[in-house]
Amino acid sequence: MGRLFGTDGVRGVANSELTPELAFNLGKAGAYVLRKNEHKPVVLIAKDTRISGDMLENAISAGILAMGGNVIKAGVLPTPAVAYLVRHFKADAGVVISASHNPFEYNGIKFFNGEGFKLDDDIEDEIEDIILKNIDVNSHITGDRLGRCLDAGENAMTLYANYLKSTINTDLKDLKLVIDCANGAAYKVAEKVFSELGAEVVALHNDPDGVNINELCGSTHPEKLQEMVVSNKANMGLAFDGDADRLIAVDELGRIIDGDKMMYICAKMMKDNGQLPECLVTATVMSNLGLHNAIKKIGCKLELTQVGDRYVLESMLKTGCAIGGEQSGHIIFLNCSTTGDGILSALQLLKAVKASGSKPSVLADEVTIYPQVLKNAKIKNENKKKYISDPDIIDEIKKLEEVMAGEGRVLIRPSGTEPLVRVMIEGKNIEQITNLAENLASLLTKRFG
Repeated sequence: MGRLFGTDGVRGVANSELTPELAFNLGKAGAYVLRKNEHKPVVLIAKDTRISGDMLENAISAGILAMGGNVIKAGVLPTPAVAYLVRHFKADAGVVISASHNPFEYNGIKFFNGEGFKLDDDIEDEIEDIILKNIDVNSHITGDRLGRCLDAGENAMTLYANYLKSTINTDLKDLKLVIDCANGAAYKVAEKVFSELGAEVVALHNDPDGVNINELCGSTHPEKLQEMVVSNKANMGLAFDGDADRLIAVDELGRIIDGDKMMYICAKMMKDNGQLPECLVTATVMSNLGLHNAIKKIGCKLELTQVGDRYVLESMLKTGCAIGGEQSGHIIFLNCSTTGDGILSALQLLKAVKASGSKPSVLADEVTIYPQVLKNAKIKNENKKKYISDPDIIDEIKKLEEVMAGEGRVLIRPSGTEPLVRVMIEGKNIEQITNLAENLASLLTKRFG
């Protein structure tokens, strides 16, 4: 068996790759590692709407209880709700059962620590080591040393909704919103939050049946949302993914506002309000050149990280940056949350729109998105990093950037999972950059394939 934990927890096809046996063992090992001395760990668990969620929730709960840990079952809630609720309940850890934007047959298990951050790699490694080496950490305790399921005492969804509403100091009256809940974890709480703040809400894909999560809907398929925004003459559309940690918005004209544009709009508001330390915004190397230019125009700086929200967060914690994220709509507002939160991002975006007095389309058009072309070069695994110091490749990249005359860029990065090097070229002319990307990918394959 290979490594269990990927960049976002343990994932796989439910009951095939991610089995109840594995979930049980993750519960046991997690409770063992997170237990401090003789302290009974308390673990809060939430899930999305996948049919396999009940099976995995009960399996991981059994593992925790068998180790003497206690469990709080919070029900169907977005991933970021767990990051908040572990702090509210002073739990030792949180568990999210979700595979985010993946099809329903997949599921995943992701841990958070007691501060609401994803577990450090070394803690994940310790949990993984116990499972892969088949170490028996179960002391087969009996009697009153066994764990139990605790009553949350309050409605977890209401607690989370109230927290979200507290993150903005304005109401949403006079706004008509269309929301796409992806038949996922946001299907109840999103409509509740926006309605209670005064918005008129038209809700799409908020009738989950266990198998329709992300099915041609949500942040990865916003086409229906775009149509509904226009036909309903709404002010904006908001699309979440299965676990509601990301957001893709739609302006009043039915056009997509992606993560790069949302970060710009919100960063501009935060700068105006004195809430943007060092005028710094964090994004990944895949952020569009249009974001770079727009951020520079408002007197701000862009800090770049590797692709992945964990790298964005890591950088933000080091620099004190208040906002960071990715094109996919996974945005972190560190003053409010420890992770990406689609509903929270929507509230901040709506606040920025209201404060500006402009229409969403006008704000979004302040960022000129450059076309991006991505091509894969087939490379032997042992050669995936050789391009970095290869004189011919370095020279070719320099030539390409000269051809684009400062209005484009070249990014090459090795795949973490496949024998590939990914070539991304960005520029104004789609035909030109497509040819440039294909030629560079061919050169890489020829030299290192």
